[in-house]
Amino acid sequence: MFSIQTSGSVLQTLLKNHHTFYLMPRSQQLPAVFKCFIFTTSYQRAKNPVDPKAGTAMWRSKGRDEGKEERRTGKDYSSSFNVFSAGASKKRAVLLAALSNGEQPVISSKKTTLSPPEKPLSAEEWGKLMEEFQGIKQFEEFMFAQMIAHNSPIDVAKSLLAAVAQRDGDIGYNLLVKYLVLCVSQKQTKEIYDVHDILKARFKTLETSASSLLIKGLSDSQRWRDALVLLEEIKKFIIPSKGNYGDCIKAALANREINTACMLFHEMLAKNVTPNLDVLQFFFDTGKCVNDTDFKNELIYILNYLRNNQVYPGEALMESIKHWFESIPGEKWKGNLTTVKNSGKCPSCEQFLESINLTEEEYDILKEKIIKDVIHGTDTFRKTTPQELEVFQRFVNQRPPFDIVIDGLNVARVCHKNNPSQTLLDVVNHLVQQNLRLLVLGRKHMLNGSRQWNRNNMVAMQKKADFFFTDNVSEDDPFLLYATLHSGSHCKFVTRDLLRDHKACLSDSLTRRLFFKWQRGHQMVLSDYISGKKIKFEPVLNYDTIVQTTGNTWHIPYDDSNLERSSYESMRLRP
Repeated sequence: MFSIQTSGSVLQTLLKNHHTFYLMPRSQQLPAVFKCFIFTTSYQRAKNPVDPKAGTAMWRSKGRDEGKEERRTGKDYSSSFNVFSAGASKKRAVLLAALSNGEQPVISSKKTTLSPPEKPLSAEEWGKLMEEFQGIKQFEEFMFAQMIAHNSPIDVAKSLLAAVAQRDGDIGYNLLVKYLVLCVSQKQTKEIYDVHDILKARFKTLETSASSLLIKGLSDSQRWRDALVLLEEIKKFIIPSKGNYGDCIKAALANREINTACMLFHEMLAKNVTPNLDVLQFFFDTGKCVNDTDFKNELIYILNYLRNNQVYPGEALMESIKHWFESIPGEKWKGNLTTVKNSGKCPSCEQFLESINLTEEEYDILKEKIIKDVIHGTDTFRKTTPQELEVFQRFVNQRPPFDIVIDGLNVARVCHKNNPSQTLLDVVNHLVQQNLRLLVLGRKHMLNGSRQWNRNNMVAMQKKADFFFTDNVSEDDPFLLYATLHSGSHCKFVTRDLLRDHKACLSDSLTRRLFFKWQRGHQMVLSDYISGKKIKFEPVLNYDTIVQTTGNTWHIPYDDSNLERSSYESMRLRP
């Protein structure tokens, strides 16, 4: 985590409504402690010297694959070009090399996988190759797939196009798009221009994949404005992807069209399109070269976007944010790594981080919204009847407040090798030993007696905790949320469920932010369980772990990889 501090009154006015931000790596287990990066002025450094041991880079890449593959409904060429896979055959490589050298090799008629030639072939040579591999349907498209997979020289691809054009008098749409994939992946700008002009001249509209490819290729060229035109065309049919927006935003920033970039950024957020972290990094990298108050405000807006949406930057973005702060003219920011322990006090600036607890007013707002939008919302009654929910509310209201509410089925399935009823019994016994009042939510089938739901285990648990059994088709989460919120701000809940669907039901961004803050401070996650030997929960910290500022100090946590966090994992590691 890093934080920043300055004594300038201009910054205090500018940043007074904004917050700092930190991220925690998964590669270290740091219960009740977190690392941060601290920015201070020379005055503050003299007042609160930073331990040099804490100022070293503590998180390193593990060398594993960074970034999680995007979930797509179809091929999205805006961010990936290796869209085909194929094997290689030494025998066919020899064959193609012979053709390239003008030789006439002996070719087996047995169908096999082949690699593309290393050098361009003539139309006659391509024709001979096609004849020998008549068993391969759509030979040209197959060969282009191999060229993409092998990243073949562009001249080889051109020679195949020339052979097709000589034979057919034309080149089809699919071949042009596959050729474009190769051109964009190799940043063959002139060829991208040519394909763009050909496609626009011959076709009134383009498929999204072709438009995305062109946007990707053109955005990094002198004709980057053509990418903006293509983006507008995509908008007529669908919402552009985050790759489409990101390419255009980076192009505008690179060409100092700051207003265009900011307009596109706000547009994509308004359409609920989440920007990639590299786009945000481009904003801060540009900020080092642009001395403009409005753009500075825009970067502060981005920091608030990170805060309000629980977005944690990777190490590269954190470094860009750091360098931007330190480059602001006339403002002496300085960034340092530091460690904050469970007290929540930063040893570098001696200020406390925000409490994880909601204020009484915030808690009342959240409780009212959850009951209205989630518990009594239309989605709830698709699987839960109003009568069942009313019975449950009377059940909860007639009992003293609970300390912990447990999602019984969710917890019971934490260890697939263990008997579910035994797992749940172990967790109940562990929590009861701490003199806590427990409510366990289950399903009626758990009472039928079976190998998984041992009657003796179920009877033993019901002597130690309150149980409420819903219908087998009912949704557990509304019951979990109601019981926890009704019991008061001290009450926590146990589940590994992310609760993302319920955030989507909330009607405004303020409530969504409060919900996730409440979740971070109240959700207990069983991270380590060995039957009869070990039960361990992820620690719930007493301070919040998102971007936050006091006006002249920023604390920014970050990840050293792009692994996705769960909503309850603001700074904790995955179990």
